[in-house]
Amino acid sequence: QVQLVESGGGLVQPGGSLRLSCVASGSRFNIFTMGWYRQAPGEQRELVADITHGGSTRYADSVKGRFTISGDNAKNTVYLQMNSLKPEDTAVYSCNAVLDMSSILYEFWGQGTQVTVSS
Repeated sequence: QVQLVESGGGLVQPGGSLRLSCVASGSRFNIFTMGWYRQAPGEQRELVADITHGGSTRYADSVKGRFTISGDNAKNTVYLQMNSLKPEDTAVYSCNAVLDMSSILYEFWGQGTQVTVSS
């Protein structure tokens, strides 16, 4: 079994910064992609950013230039540096991992961490 453990959420003022971390642990696996999704109240879950094992990234248009995703494959960890935060970034952020386990891809989710941007 695989677990994704997130950390780094919280309350921040507009214009501030937060850094989210997500560590994958458990059974033997290779990372295919890891990333972050978010869901605000009354909204659908949306991709924020993800990164492949090789380092290719993609971002939601709404966060480009403000958020940076990075990964440490040796530590099975993905980070999301969030700068210039806006109230509309308020949401539950969930870590997502697509892992190669014996040549089969499996998808896992973290429990979610609240990010609130408010003055």
